[in-house]
Amino acid sequence: MAFRMNEQVEVGRDRAKRYLIPREFTKEQREAAAAEIHRIERELGPVVSEYPSWHPLVRNHSPRLPETFPNRRCGYEGLDHTVWFVNGFITCPYTGSGNVQKIIDSVEKLPSHPKFTITIRELETRMYFEGTTTLLVKCEWSGTLPAHQQIPKSLAIPLMLQQEIPAWEWAVRSESWTTMQRYILGEPCGNRSSLFVDQETGLALKKAYQMLVDSGMYGLQN
Repeated sequence: MAFRMNEQVEVGRDRAKRYLIPREFTKEQREAAAAEIHRIERELGPVVSEYPSWHPLVRNHSPRLPETFPNRRCGYEGLDHTVWFVNGFITCPYTGSGNVQKIIDSVEKLPSHPKFTITIRELETRMYFEGTTTLLVKCEWSGTLPAHQQIPKSLAIPLMLQQEIPAWEWAVRSESWTTMQRYILGEPCGNRSSLFVDQETGLALKKAYQMLVDSGMYGLQN
């Protein structure tokens, strides 16, 4: 089935609104939360289901156990009631739980990188529940991104190679593109593109991964 980007953008936006804007909020609160979600989408790109395992927001995981969404195993503590965007996420911990400071501290401890910076700040707009604090975690790239905040080849290819090449030390069998595309393109995705990368970049990622497989570095091919 063809990847319908505009349709997936709408689906993600509606899902975020249903999750983050409770019926119990006043009309003014609901309108403010919806406006803030639209603003964040313009700034960080559409709502997504999973990240590519090379994405800066999830790359700090065990090389043998790739992660596709932010959690403790890739450096975050205390995340709660979270919605992911292409280049950042909203998380809404309960204000009195102690998790607000845990999240801030864990983000500030993430390793630095010359091509991007992971930042965090508190938003004034209330979301999810009256008793939660709204935090915005953002991947700030060193350069300007194209439309929909998609990640260009010049960033995606080296990040993917940094993720995949070390596996030659322990792999005994290569994985097919069908198996790997969600880890390399993110979700939702088609065969050659996703909300994270356009078709040109997606095809380049596919060719680069296939080159690694064809080299025999991972062992037998599935």
